[in-house]
This record gives sequence, structure tokens and C-alpha cells, in this order.
Amino acid sequence: MTGHRISQGCRHMKGFSLIELMVSLTIGLLLATAAFSAYLGASAASKMSDAQIRMNEDAQAALVILSQQLKMAGNNPDRADRIDNADPAFSSRHNPVYGDTSFATGTYTTSEFSVRGCDGRFSNIATAASLDQLTCAGSVTSLPDSIAVSYEADSFNTIPTTQATGKLPTDCVGKKLSLITAALPTVVGAGTASATVTYFIAENRFYIAASHALASSSLYCKGNGEGSTPQALVNNVEDMQISYGAVSMATTSTVATVAGYLSAGEIAALGSSSNDPLPWEKVLAVRVCVLVRSEGQVVSEQASARYLNCEGSLAAIPADRRLRQAYFATVLLRNRRL
Repeated sequence: MTGHRISQGCRHMKGFSLIELMVSLTIGLLLATAAFSAYLGASAASKMSDAQIRMNEDAQAALVILSQQLKMAGNNPDRADRIDNADPAFSSRHNPVYGDTSFATGTYTTSEFSVRGCDGRFSNIATAASLDQLTCAGSVTSLPDSIAVSYEADSFNTIPTTQATGKLPTDCVGKKLSLITAALPTVVGAGTASATVTYFIAENRFYIAASHALASSSLYCKGNGEGSTPQALVNNVEDMQISYGAVSMATTSTVATVAGYLSAGEIAALGSSSNDPLPWEKVLAVRVCVLVRSEGQVVSEQASARYLNCEGSLAAIPADRRLRQAYFATVLLRNRRL
């Protein structure tokens, strides 16, 4: 018999064996799995990083707003043409911002409080006519705190709105403030005379409330501008805890140091009544903590979502898989009155 010869060219045209195909497929599958795992890891890390950046931005926005407002609390500058202590019934060289409401003929009364807080939300935060009329539940609560500030406003320390009469100061949500008119003793030539003066008062109240449209909590503000309604300023803010650095009630010096940080309820308890403004005049600094959460679920398991709350305690495992972080700021009240 004569055997068939296989040419050299035909040998090169032979296919892979079954074992070779299985090995190749296995290696390819391992490489694809490794590449997919690397992609998922990079995607998860990017998602986590984006969430953290957004949280930092939200926290910074909330703390900047609160810090700017607290720095303005009690602003009531001297006026060069006013009489210094000409009459105890008047506010010396200042506009009658605190207490002298009998002079005000505007639509909004002024307040004796430059800053005022509550453990939890003020009961009538959206309806009280002034800071003097705000009320608290009166018991310590774990709910987010609220705070209100009052100051003389102008087109420089607020964001002005342009009207036909010029640029007018606004409240915390951009609504123009009502003009207040008062008759005060002023310097006229070499003598004095009563003159009509005008000014604006901003009273802004900050608190945490549910934002139903976003299914989350937000930092809200209710101002005293014309037609002003509560509006959300920063989303994804779940908690706000505030403590107040106060000097001793016996301190009368303009140079003082903080004796300790107290809650709003502890500050109010130092007064003769819950509506006594005197203890709040002793507040030198305000320490604010806001708890911010990520907008979406970014962690792989619930246990990884644990966080430290504003009290520095490890919070219970949250029901969702969102990131949360507490952010702090301490603000000196530069317009305080002792």
C-alpha cells in the first residue's frame, strides 16, 4: 500500500484542538472578568468621589450662608448726624433697631433680639411677626435646631433687588424689605432737631425641613421681605445642631471671653422669662454643625454607611446606603452687645 503524504502547507491549515480552544476561552474569560471588575471598581470609586464632592459643596454652601448671617446679627452702625444720648428713649447714635418699636411706622416691627435659637424648630417659625414672638416647645429635643437673626440691612450687606426707586436690600430668599420710617433727633447746623430717617431691618429664620419634591431634607429660610415665603436654600441637609458660646451674665465689659457653650434652651433658662432677650445679648460665638447626606445610594452595604453625628457619636446603621458626614463651623458675633 502506498501511504498518503500530507504536505507542509496542509499541516499549517489544521485547526485548534478542543483542549486548546477551552484553554483559550478560559484565559479570555478571565481577562474579561478582570477588566469588568476593574471597570466596576473604578466606576464605584468615581461614584463615591462624586458623592463626597457634592456633599462637601452642599455643606460649604450651608455653612457659608449661616456664617454670613450670624456675622451680620446685631448690625446697627453709628450715624454721624445723630445725637449721642440726647434722650434715653432714643437709641443714641443708632437707628432704633432694638426695642424702640414705637418709632417704627413700617409694615414690619423690629426686634429686641439680634440672635435667637431653639432646641428643635420654633413652633411658629413661619408665622411669628418678629423674633420677639418666636416660641419653642420648651423641652430638649433631638430634632434639628433652628436659629433666627436680626440686623440693619442695606444694599451692601444683602443681595439687592433692583426696583424703580433704586436698589433695595432683601431678606434671605431675595424678597425686598419694607422701609421703616422713624423720627429721631439729629444734628442740624449748630443745633439739633427731629428729623425723619429711614432704614431696613432683616429678620431671617433658618431651620431644617423635609423637601417633598426631592424626598430629602433641606436647609430652609423664612425671611421678612414683602411676600416672603419659606424656601429651601441647600438640599440634602438632614440635621443642624447649634450651641452658643456665652459670657457670664454679670459681664458688662466690652472685652470678654466665652465662659462655655450652651444649648438654646440653656441660654433661654438664664433669663427672667423664656422671652427675655438679655441672655442672648451675652452670646459671643455660635458653633454650628450640619449633617449632610449624599444624593444617591453609593455604598455597597448598609454597614459601610455608618457615620459620626453632630455630637461625635457613632450613629445607628442607616436604612439606606447613602453617605453622611457632619461639618462644623464656629462664628464670632462681631456685632454682639453686652
